[in-house]
Amino acid sequence: AMTDKMSAKAKEAEGKMQSAYGEVTGDPGQQIKGKAKQVQASAMNAKEAVKDGAKSVARKASDASDKLADKIN
Repeated sequence: AMTDKMSAKAKEAEGKMQSAYGEVTGDPGQQIKGKAKQVQASAMNAKEAVKDGAKSVARKASDASDKLADKIN
């Protein structure tokens, strides 16, 4: 399970870098691919959270929605 969490973190970092690269170069394809990797990483994290228990899922969902709210505001 630890390796799954680490690969999810790696995927998320890779997605953020790819998305940032797309923004810098003005390449929307890279931005979209980067965002897709971040979504994939979130799904991987959620799967691990389910294994860790329902409280963990609720916390991660709450954190994610807080981060999303911060981006929107």
